[in-house]
Amino acid sequence: MTDADYRTLNKASWDERAPAHAASPGYGLDRFRSDPAHLSDVVSFDLPLLGDVAGLRGVHLQCHIGTDTISLARLGARMTGLDFSPAAVAQATALSQELGAGVDFVEADVYDAADVLPAGEFDLVFTGIGALCWLPSVGRWAEVVQRLLKPGGRLFIREGHPMLWALADPLPEGRLELAYPYFERDEPLVWDEGGTYVETDVEFEHNLTHEWNHGLGEIVTALLDQGLVLDALVEHDSVPWDAFPGFTEELPGGEHRLRDRPWRLPHTYTIKATKPA
Repeated sequence: MTDADYRTLNKASWDERAPAHAASPGYGLDRFRSDPAHLSDVVSFDLPLLGDVAGLRGVHLQCHIGTDTISLARLGARMTGLDFSPAAVAQATALSQELGAGVDFVEADVYDAADVLPAGEFDLVFTGIGALCWLPSVGRWAEVVQRLLKPGGRLFIREGHPMLWALADPLPEGRLELAYPYFERDEPLVWDEGGTYVETDVEFEHNLTHEWNHGLGEIVTALLDQGLVLDALVEHDSVPWDAFPGFTEELPGGEHRLRDRPWRLPHTYTIKATKPA
């Protein structure tokens, strides 16, 4: 499969969903409009590990409609967002302009980020939930991160845990059953599913997507191979959406976790890494 093949399929899906996401209460754009201090649930969760970002020049890779990017800007970072979906970039740009957030959004594939943005000039590379699964090679992604960071700059990523992505969905009778690859494979997982992960009445036409899982060891090793220094690896027992409807409980801040013995499953993880000075 060529890059063009999976990018074309996935971009069509995201282009169609971006306006629906912007209109959905799940992304809470009205909360950004009504409260100048409002932060996305994702960035709010990240704060204890993220630390102070005021004054940092940051780039948010695979930023979608920009709510996390704008949240980082509200914390004082000078942010740029990058996404391959022109519809998502349009929504993000419109929101930033409406709020006066001062965030620039760039349309480009993540693998091209260091070619379209100033390489070696970012203090912070940020990647949020649900991004790496759209990339066939975590090694290529890690190279982009390294190229974007200035010496002493840092990566922050919180992602869905590869164990979560490997589980059967829906859960068969509530059992945790491994059904999909844990490790990165050449061939993608092919999905043909309508709907989306937030509340909407929109019926979509572009439902065919290609995704990949990446083992936790593969992700860490890819960063180490690029010379980055691992500062933290933390696994979490929650995820910011209802991953298994009927089998989860909602926690404060919009997080969800398994209702029955949640300690059985790492739902998400956080990695912090630094490019040596």
